[in-house]
Amino acid sequence: MKKNDTLRLALAATFLALGFLLPFLTGNNRQLGSLLSLMHIPVLLCGFICGWPYGLAVGFMTPLLRSLMIGMPMMLPVALAMAFELAAYGALSGILHAKLPKTSFFLFISLLVSMLLGRAVWGIASLLIYRVMGDPFTLEIFWAAAFATPWPGILLHLVLIPAVLLSLRKARLLPLKG
Repeated sequence: MKKNDTLRLALAATFLALGFLLPFLTGNNRQLGSLLSLMHIPVLLCGFICGWPYGLAVGFMTPLLRSLMIGMPMMLPVALAMAFELAAYGALSGILHAKLPKTSFFLFISLLVSMLLGRAVWGIASLLIYRVMGDPFTLEIFWAAAFATPWPGILLHLVLIPAVLLSLRKARLLPLKG
């Protein structure tokens, strides 16, 4: 294993641990957790910093492991749908960051697109899971759960993640320009 691969693996493990631990800041309150979406932050950072394969893996594993180990979020339908959403976040942030110019503007665009497409993936996964469970999943439920309820978390992510990544760039720990 190359030195860079070892570093990426160690960082990915750290992001997985952060994804497991950050929701404790909300006291495991499901409503507050849905409002802030703290588990999403390390997954998005992992994609940007470690690359799409690590972001995808950390995103998929984090809600499932957390559900298996402490029962939150509940496995069905929440953790399973979140696994697909967060896997999309991690993969897309890594892919877009690798493909787009390394500027502050495109970092923000990568984040925004990753968040929007990740929510679309969550909606599709939820629709399928709810159908299998025999429960309704409407456009109203999607809108409320994907955008209306978590808007404070969306704003937090749009401010915090670029700030962290730009700080890492300034410290010469992340190759970004602009």
